This record gives sequence, C-alpha cells and structure tokens, in this order.
Amino acid sequence: MAETDAQHAQENDLETPGDAADWKSGLVKSLMGLAASIVLTLASFWAAGTHSVWGPGLPVLLAALAIAQMGVHLVFFLHVSSGPEGTNTILALAFGVFVVALVVFGSLIIMANLDAGMVGMDGLMRMQR
Repeated sequence: MAETDAQHAQENDLETPGDAADWKSGLVKSLMGLAASIVLTLASFWAAGTHSVWGPGLPVLLAALAIAQMGVHLVFFLHVSSGPEGTNTILALAFGVFVVALVVFGSLIIMANLDAGMVGMDGLMRMQR
C-alpha cells in the first residue's frame, strides 16, 4: 500500500495544475514574438522597396528595425531577461558580441592595410616595361 501511495504521489508531482497555465502562457508569448517578428520583417521589406523614406536615412531605419528584430528574438524566443538567471545569459551574449565584433573589425583593419600596401594596375604596368 505504501508503494502505491508513493507512486501516486510521484505521478501527481509530474502533473501540477500550474503546468497547463504555464504551457498556455508560453504559447501566447511565442505567438506574440512571432507576430512582432513578422511585423518587423514586413516593415523592413516595405522600407527597402518604397520611396517614402528619405534615401540617406534608409540604412539607419533598416539598422533600427534589425536591432528591434534582434531584441524580439532575444526576449521572446531565447528568453533573455533581467532576472537572476538571465544575468549570466546576458554576460555570455555580450561576450559573444564582443568576440564577433573583434573578429569582424580586426579583419576589416587587416584587409584595409593589405589593400593600402598593394600595387595598383598602373604600377604593375610600369614594372613590366
């Protein structure tokens, strides 16, 4: 009899009444994130294809929409928050962004330096003569 009560208690631990509400709230949050992502994507395509936006301001608008899209993905899909467990996630994300920026900008500096040291086409033609 004691084993059956222990098994019954263990089965009840797996199904708590809050699980259904948590599942539904998670689904609602994911659908809200999906809707926000779709709206931001459509706004980006609209901005790129219209003449309603001032030409030099278009890259700034697209960059702002891209940053907003990243924010939506971080909050709604990757569940990055300002809670206690989110601090490590935010630090890891910041370190990842730092490493990517370091690689990209370091590569650009190296390529610019290599380009400055290369001989142009007129210099090559003078070497052949």
